[in-house]
Amino acid sequence: MLLKLNRAPRMNAFTVGMMQEMHNAIDTIAVDRSLRALVIAGEGPAFCSGLDLKALPPALLGTSASVVAWTEIQQLFSGMSRKLRALDQVVIAAVQGAAVGAGFAMALAADIRVAARSAAFHIGAVKIGLSAGECGISYHLPKIVGSARAFELMLTGRPLLADEAERIGLVASVVEEAALVESALELATQVLRNSPYSTRHTKQLMWANLEAPSLEAALQLEDRTQVMALQTADFREAVAAFTEKRPPHFNGT
Repeated sequence: MLLKLNRAPRMNAFTVGMMQEMHNAIDTIAVDRSLRALVIAGEGPAFCSGLDLKALPPALLGTSASVVAWTEIQQLFSGMSRKLRALDQVVIAAVQGAAVGAGFAMALAADIRVAARSAAFHIGAVKIGLSAGECGISYHLPKIVGSARAFELMLTGRPLLADEAERIGLVASVVEEAALVESALELATQVLRNSPYSTRHTKQLMWANLEAPSLEAALQLEDRTQVMALQTADFREAVAAFTEKRPPHFNGT
């Protein structure tokens, strides 16, 4: 499935209403067992420039704005990262142009990132008197690129361009802009060639073992997941297909 942000004149910046729509879309995707992969992209020259401050009610930007009101908005935005991470579906971010703040966080919450040559990842909050840690950035970024690089990026707020993003492992590949969405969809197609159990549980296992307290804990989870896989009809089909020298036909059982 392709989910495209469609507010190109504002670089796909989120309004509060748009973020609520994003939550609704993710909730719908989460319960659709027929969907196994989600590609997120942006319309126009940018992926997503984060929160649109100009679209906020003026009262929120004044000195009388309440902590309660801001907390509700902050949790609405951070909740997007939580929900994306919780999806059983494999999530692929196709990033072109600017990915700023919550837009960068959305890309980080994906399982795989593909970038156009125009991609530029920004942690803008640190440059406007806010914390660089928002919407899961301080959690995901060190796990993906390492703590030393994450500290440098988060404390300086400098842009991270596509070639460097690929070099440090933030993105899986860099492609020409015209081929970006097609490349992400092709990647999704490669994922879908594997069995539903394999992709769903590999994703869950990977995220869980990034936080495993020990090798022993990681091995126990791998063993349990693998033994369960050995009992599936799709595993038996894969063995038969290998023996018969034909492509497997998986049905999710």
